[in-house]
Amino acid sequence: MQITETTAIITGAASGLGEATARHFRARGAAVTLLDRDVERGRAIAGEIGAHFVETDVTDEASVTTAIATARDAMGRVTAAINCAGIATGAKTLGRDGPHPLDTFRRTVDVNLVGSFNVARLAAAEIARNDPAPDGTRGVIVNTASIAAFDGQKGQAAYAASKGGIVGLTLPMARDLTREGIRVMAIAPGIFATPMLKGLPQAVQDELAADGPFPARLGDPDEYAALARFIVECDYLNGEVIRLDGALRMQ
Repeated sequence: MQITETTAIITGAASGLGEATARHFRARGAAVTLLDRDVERGRAIAGEIGAHFVETDVTDEASVTTAIATARDAMGRVTAAINCAGIATGAKTLGRDGPHPLDTFRRTVDVNLVGSFNVARLAAAEIARNDPAPDGTRGVIVNTASIAAFDGQKGQAAYAASKGGIVGLTLPMARDLTREGIRVMAIAPGIFATPMLKGLPQAVQDELAADGPFPARLGDPDEYAALARFIVECDYLNGEVIRLDGALRMQ
């Protein structure tokens, strides 16, 4: 797959990793449809980069079905789905105020894991309609995990569980979709300079950046986008989770 021939839907594209990926893909010739709940910012970014936007709730089947159909009509087809939508929550299993709120755990898993699977399964159905390339390729799905899936810290039970689920479904989903010629990959980012992190005090950001062995800095969202593009273009990558973390192993 060449990026110039790619038609991608990107969830969570109104900010952070999703926005960076949308900008990166468009700058290199891909057609892009942004999916997000933030209508104002999503439309603004789409207008700025020459892309399309659809208001989307990744946890809702009807919303995602409509979004994918709209993207197909706008771009002609869908060949790539990049899942960046997600939320981060923090609570200990047993904290000062009592047990971890169950609704917070459910919501985190619902958005990060169920939402990603919802988009992936519906995107797969659309991608499977494409005419195959000579090698049988029809498209690719890239989900976003996290290094928290492997070494989650205190207070990350819900978040780490949701991202661990992304890791766990990568290989079986890839195996499920071999007949359709659809590859499935996951990226596990470390600590990135996203709007969520930039809201922390500078001293905290500096401390987090210093934890990385090399380079001792926060990840740049465009580095995530560049890896996503490489995955799209490298047809032999399939069924794997790639850590993108500067060798960081969280204590």
